[in-house]
Amino acid sequence: MIWIIRVLFLFICAGLGYRLIDDRLGLLAFSLGAVAILLLEFASKRVRLKTFLIVASGLIVGLICANLLAYCITLVPFSYPIPRFIFIALNLSLGYLGIIIAWKKRDEIAFASLTSKRKITPREGARTKVLDTSVIIDGRIADICQTKFVEGTLLIPRFVLRELQSIADSSDSLKRNRGRRGLDILNRLQKQKDLDVKISEQDFPAIREVDGKLIQLTKVLDGLLVTNDFNLNKVAELQAVEVLNVNELANALRPVVLPGEVMNVRIIKGGKDPGQGVAYLDDGTMVVVDEGEDFMGKTMDVVVTSVLQTTAGRMIFTRLKEAT
Repeated sequence: MIWIIRVLFLFICAGLGYRLIDDRLGLLAFSLGAVAILLLEFASKRVRLKTFLIVASGLIVGLICANLLAYCITLVPFSYPIPRFIFIALNLSLGYLGIIIAWKKRDEIAFASLTSKRKITPREGARTKVLDTSVIIDGRIADICQTKFVEGTLLIPRFVLRELQSIADSSDSLKRNRGRRGLDILNRLQKQKDLDVKISEQDFPAIREVDGKLIQLTKVLDGLLVTNDFNLNKVAELQAVEVLNVNELANALRPVVLPGEVMNVRIIKGGKDPGQGVAYLDDGTMVVVDEGEDFMGKTMDVVVTSVLQTTAGRMIFTRLKEAT
């Protein structure tokens, strides 16, 4: 159907050229014009909607200003007629300036609703969550979203995507695997039906570091920064940016362990201090066993003596039960 419309458009333009100018030159000129328009249509498939709107808005504003200025000029009584090319030059100049200014200021123009693949209306009052690179690679954010504890919009900045792609293309196999894991997590987030995931094109060229860009973007959007980076968390808090730290959430959800409780753990290595052994719980919590170095490789019953809780994680200090 679309091809029929294109062919009709081409014939109509050719016929109008032949009738209006009444010679082969008109036919050729209008036909070439129609072909140029069709070529522009094919090229527009590669242009993002936001880019088109920015250019179009700049052009429209420029042309409006040009015509307002031209109208003011016509009101001035000149002793000789104003050449027509002046009005044409005004439209060309101000139209061009409108496009250039709009493009240079594109980071300040928000078309947030156009970057979403699905039209989902977030719950009223929910704030935008800006994801950083570390929390995407970590992967737990996908599990948290799947439980529907997170509401509102998840925003992934374009500069974070570029950083993930750079890590995924690294020559270091460890970094490459981390980057690919991050991209897989993003695909998983986008496939969740009830989740509003958007890609932000907004950037801050004056800021080089990704962490600085993330903090500035969160400020502009009055959103929440989602991370598990301890240093980024502290820097964001110093700049009055609210942070959702996945590590803090994980620590809050871990079972409470009280002094005097008995645990069964497998001691796998020695600790920092002489005689200490180290074990790990299923969730990754480190368990330090006093005088447990001699029992490496064995599963032992231990008694909890104290628990150290920090934003970076939790450590449980124990002693061997048989030593009590």
